Amino acid sequence: MDFFDLLTMIGGLALFLYGMHMLSEGLEKLSGGRLERVLESMTDSRWKAVLLGAGVTAVIQSSSATTVMVVGFVNSGIMKLSQAIGVIMGANVGTTITSWLLSLTGIESSSFFVRLIKPSSFSPVLAIIGVVFILFVKNAKKRDIGGILVGFAILMFGMDTMSDAMKPLSQNPSFTGLFTMFSNPVLGLAAGAALTAIIQSSSASVGILQALCASGTVTYASALPIILGQNIGTCVTAMMSGIGAGRNAKRAALVHLLFNVIGVAVFMLVFYILNAAIHFDFLRQPANAAGIALIHTGFNVAATLVLLPFAGLLERLSFVVLAPDSEEYAQEKENAVFAKLDERFLQTPAFALEQTNSCVLKMADLAAENVNAAMGALFEYDQQAIKQLEHREKLIDRYEDEVGGYLVKLSAKNLTGNDTRKLNMLLHGISDLERISDHAVNIAELARSMNKSGQRFSGKATRELKIFSQAVLDIVGESVQIFESEDLEGARKIEPFEEAIDRLQREMKKRHTKRLRKGKCTAQMGLVLSDITNNYERIADHCSNLAIGVLQLYESETYAHEYTDSLDRADESEFHALYQSYLLKYGI
Repeated sequence: MDFFDLLTMIGGLALFLYGMHMLSEGLEKLSGGRLERVLESMTDSRWKAVLLGAGVTAVIQSSSATTVMVVGFVNSGIMKLSQAIGVIMGANVGTTITSWLLSLTGIESSSFFVRLIKPSSFSPVLAIIGVVFILFVKNAKKRDIGGILVGFAILMFGMDTMSDAMKPLSQNPSFTGLFTMFSNPVLGLAAGAALTAIIQSSSASVGILQALCASGTVTYASALPIILGQNIGTCVTAMMSGIGAGRNAKRAALVHLLFNVIGVAVFMLVFYILNAAIHFDFLRQPANAAGIALIHTGFNVAATLVLLPFAGLLERLSFVVLAPDSEEYAQEKENAVFAKLDERFLQTPAFALEQTNSCVLKMADLAAENVNAAMGALFEYDQQAIKQLEHREKLIDRYEDEVGGYLVKLSAKNLTGNDTRKLNMLLHGISDLERISDHAVNIAELARSMNKSGQRFSGKATRELKIFSQAVLDIVGESVQIFESEDLEGARKIEPFEEAIDRLQREMKKRHTKRLRKGKCTAQMGLVLSDITNNYERIADHCSNLAIGVLQLYESETYAHEYTDSLDRADESEFHALYQSYLLKYGI
């Protein structure tokens, strides 16, 4: 093997790894978060969890991705640790499908139909179709399918390139001696674990081993411990994803490691004891790609069948290794509301966006509660209600920081056009919701000041303020509901509502000025009323922004200033009919 053969082998390896990454990424994007929702909702029995874990992993071609996803689910509280164990076991089985696909490269026959199922025969056709989809089709889903097809073709081309480069090594004594060393089970186990830990993909490392088999120098005695080691090495990704996560999420990653370590230990103990007694002849024979796939599948299926009944014991063992910590438990409980914003979900943007959306909807409900509490305090002051309002305000501020940061990270991912618009709606929405809550705090401060000084509005001013307050409560309630349900028709009604509230504010100030002139109200209370109505008007402005965000979700050409300007110009439009109806409803 000369220098150029080595370059060919490295190039083939690079294409193989890139193809596998492209294939997995395309499959995840095409799933659009659906596979994650299936995992989330259908793990009520261990066997069902195993089947789901195997199925999802077979689709996305990565046990590491599935396990990391599960760690994220456990961390966010979506999935219990007991449910996660079955999925983790199933993921180990599902990942073996890749090795069977790769074993097709070793098919040799003169039959046209047999040669047709060989990947090197049909992958060029898939590549052509994929390139056409990527370059000439605008539909996002078909472009994702194109990425999957091209990724598969690149993977197979890389596999063939590696295999061809490996064949001359059969005449190299140094290379042959290397695999004689790996026939030592402990060294082979370590080599397989190290390789898989480095490239963080058991499917890829098994594929590399299958390519090495083309040299004819790899015996089953050498391949067997390497395959077992690869199952341990793949745990590194999940263990890394558990860093910084909650204690239960770390236990999920630990269960993955324990399952594979115990499975490998039991398998090796039984196998080598039997070999000492029976002497398996096949161990001395050269390994081939199909044989590697068979061993890989056989081990994972056997380990799952043997250890699944002891899933509860694995769970208890993880609690022994990572004992409960009262301080961390209290902190996890406090942070549980934000656990859905798990960075592991960023690898599946559609699902991450769904998780973020659910957090923003909770934020919206908190903001609406604060407006309601603040306005209630103007007419009947309650110190306990104000304390709860202040607590919610701190929580809302944290929502803005955490959700905003998460959305910025998510925006760097490869999103569809619809998902990008949804992300923008949420990003602007959290800012408006936070400002609505800020204005509620301002109103609560004014209520506190009035309560402390013992001052009150006149009876007439109080009646007018109650009507104005009801209008603002209604626009907040409707805007939050429209934002949550993404109601397009409802969103179009908010701008005339906001304009009516602007008119109500002007009318309130005009009437209060008249009362001041007649000496029916003090100048100090006039300033308080002005501050209250200014905050009311600002809250309505932010409600309008929430509605415009929903409009932009459906009508990407809609922009805030252009939208409001066009409404103002349409003198006889439906807008003005709605505007008049709101004035009539809240007329003061």
